[in-house]
Amino acid sequence: MKGFLPRIKLNTIHAKLLGTYLMLTAFGTSLLAGYILWSFANYFMRMRQVDLDNWTSALSESVADGLAEQDIPRVQLLVKRYGAPQNVTLRVFTPKGILIATSDPKLDSRVKDWYAVPGMRAALQNRIQQGIGKGVLSKQDRLYIARPIQRNGQFLGVLRMSITLEQFQRQFARVFWSVLGTLALTILLCALISSRFARSLAKPIEIMQNFAIRLGSGHFGDKLTIHENNELDQLATELNRMSERLASLDQERRVFLANVSHELRTPISNVQVTVDALKGGAYEEPEIRDRFFQTIDSEIKRLARLIHDLLDLGRLEAGVTQLEQQSISLQGLINRAVNAIEPRMQTVKISVQVNVDSLTIQGDPERLLQAILNLLDNAIKHSPANSQVLISGYSRGKQAIIQIQDQGKGIKEGDLPRIFEQFYTTDPSRKSSGNGLGLAITKRIIEAHQGSITATSLPNQGATFIISLPLKA
Repeated sequence: MKGFLPRIKLNTIHAKLLGTYLMLTAFGTSLLAGYILWSFANYFMRMRQVDLDNWTSALSESVADGLAEQDIPRVQLLVKRYGAPQNVTLRVFTPKGILIATSDPKLDSRVKDWYAVPGMRAALQNRIQQGIGKGVLSKQDRLYIARPIQRNGQFLGVLRMSITLEQFQRQFARVFWSVLGTLALTILLCALISSRFARSLAKPIEIMQNFAIRLGSGHFGDKLTIHENNELDQLATELNRMSERLASLDQERRVFLANVSHELRTPISNVQVTVDALKGGAYEEPEIRDRFFQTIDSEIKRLARLIHDLLDLGRLEAGVTQLEQQSISLQGLINRAVNAIEPRMQTVKISVQVNVDSLTIQGDPERLLQAILNLLDNAIKHSPANSQVLISGYSRGKQAIIQIQDQGKGIKEGDLPRIFEQFYTTDPSRKSSGNGLGLAITKRIIEAHQGSITATSLPNQGATFIISLPLKA
């Protein structure tokens, strides 16, 4: 017992489980032991009461014969024969409560009022009375019965018999201490078993607690191994999946910060170099000055677009962007996007073909317009001159499908799974005008509308972006 108690810390799962098991064990065994002891005592008392009833019933017939014949010596002889002063006391009274025979005359000679003796008052009123009471002149518990003696309807007197319970109480005390010792031993054994059982349940939880603490301190990617063949295994699997996801998110965060730093540093560096050049004297030459001012304006606009896209993406990922819910005509939405970007398409000699069914969707029209414009902007960047962008819209079950297909060189198979990542671009040198956030923002907007977006491509056959949005019910 001393070996495992010091290792138990309070306010731990192990201690609480062990305490619960011990309390339940102690309560259950104590209840059972109490019931057994109560049943034993109750059974003994009932049996002794039955014995007293049978004995007095048989004796009352013989005593009634003596009283009917007024043969008092015969009655006294019966009382002395069946009474034993040490454990059985037998007395016979007249109908007026006068003692005429007793098995313990030395004791009874000191009694002044027999009406005060338990059971006598009821018996003298011709009623049988039995129970447990104190001795006539002692404090010992005794089991008694007071029985009226009758013959042919005539009340002849009272027979009172009592037996001491001292021997039974000694036996019951031995039984009680035996049961109490067995109860203590049972609780001790249950404590040992419960400690092992509680430890087996608490140990995996402690391992998972330490694992969670390591995750909280930044040790992402650790693996938790638990073999319990129960719900804890499933919990360990989920914790491992969470650890892997946190490691992935941490890596994405690092890459994101590196990309943001790069994207912010480039325009700021260009502006700084240009300003330094102007300070160094380039301001004096109008042609160089105008070109440098144009560079500053271009880089500041680029920086503003980047910051705007970053804020937009952050709000979408955090779910704090409030989306309006309006009924939107898919044809009207596509036409707005085409009208907005058509001047730019004409400049780079790209035409557009629209074939959209009359469908109605639910959502935020400005956000959905932003998503489609991002896709059209991407199509223009990767389409050669004199090519065509095809836009189609139709229903498939309860979904509205929007397809935007260009005729550019397509997307490499290795790039397809990553094109919706932040800052990812198929142009490693980043020479295009994009910052790698447009498709990521588009994906977040579509998903915020309970939709999905995918991309397919074949080499030199262009790329197709497919948007799926719920139709208005």
